[in-house]
Amino acid sequence: MELYLMQHGTYLSKEIDPDQPLSPVGRDQIRKSATAVRNLGLGFDAIVSSPKLRAMQTAEAVAMALGLPNDCLTLSESVKAMTRPEETMEFLRNLGADSIFIAGHLPNLERLASHLISGHGRLRLGIENGGLLRIDAERLPTDTAQLRWMLSPMQLQLIAGR
Repeated sequence: MELYLMQHGTYLSKEIDPDQPLSPVGRDQIRKSATAVRNLGLGFDAIVSSPKLRAMQTAEAVAMALGLPNDCLTLSESVKAMTRPEETMEFLRNLGADSIFIAGHLPNLERLASHLISGHGRLRLGIENGGLLRIDAERLPTDTAQLRWMLSPMQLQLIAGR
């Protein structure tokens, strides 16, 4: 199973917009990251997003870059910021997909990655808005997955061709 984790893009504060959508900078950031996903030739059996607007906008941008319809997105509370990694892994296992893209939040994404790779240890991965990492696992749940690669938003921008 291949898991691709992306933190949503930079977003507006609650004072500006209570729904906290992507900011103009965040939309541009995610558009470039989504273009890089396409340029890398990645494909997904499932695209999962937190129900928060900024995560949904991130997942939709990736789906659009890959030519997928928005109805291919699965919204799930299991990838929200404070969800326990065990709960997220159980949800992902039940999807039955081999290649899953997740648009989510910190600290959930970092805790999930840490749990997949090292069990209960706490890895500090430095996940950034619009960055992408790939983790391979034979099955879920697990604590023996492999971090295959991690790309920063700047690296994705270079892959996107600016």
